[in-house]
Amino acid sequence: MGKRTLELNERLYDYLLSVSLRDTPVQAALRHETDQLEMGMMQVSADQAQFMALLAKLLGARRVIEVGTFTGYSALALAQVLPEDGRLIACDVSKGWTDIARRYWQQAGVADRIELRLAPALETLDALVADDQGDSFDFAFIDADKQNQRNYYERCLALIRPGGLIAVDNVLWGGSVADPDNDTDDTRAIRDFNTFIYQDQRVDISLVPIGDGVTLARKRD
Repeated sequence: MGKRTLELNERLYDYLLSVSLRDTPVQAALRHETDQLEMGMMQVSADQAQFMALLAKLLGARRVIEVGTFTGYSALALAQVLPEDGRLIACDVSKGWTDIARRYWQQAGVADRIELRLAPALETLDALVADDQGDSFDFAFIDADKQNQRNYYERCLALIRPGGLIAVDNVLWGGSVADPDNDTDDTRAIRDFNTFIYQDQRVDISLVPIGDGVTLARKRD
């Protein structure tokens, strides 16, 4: 076996951020406020958000879907790289968390690029499919309840264009997916999804060990 991915200790991770992270002041303030919340651990890592924003920029993305918005950090990172007429549809069910998001989107000057839909994400995605918006999005980010991960994936796969990209978060689940003694519902759901997408010939994939693990799936032409 060749070289494996380097394991990051705290010192090395801090160094990584010090020479690569380009958070704006608004992004940094949002991360800080979210960190104070009881559920602050749900926020994506800063390096992951920047990585996804770079992917969206490389794609020339104009239309983006986000499934699971929380306090809006990843949506903010993605919206900042969209053109002025670009649009991000953000799906969430929490008004409280997304009220925080709206405040920072406004401060960053990207609120007009983000359409927040407060409803169960499957309802929003099904409505987009029914509205003949299939094959019209460039990038999708899935970071919501794990029991529906495959359902979200199938809808997003229908909605993104050939050559578009889906990023699925939490696929390593803190390492629990590799622990045979961990058999919680969420862990099983993520394991099942990982096996499914590995076998899915509709996409090209790579599982990237950034944040809590992100699977990238490119829709084949």
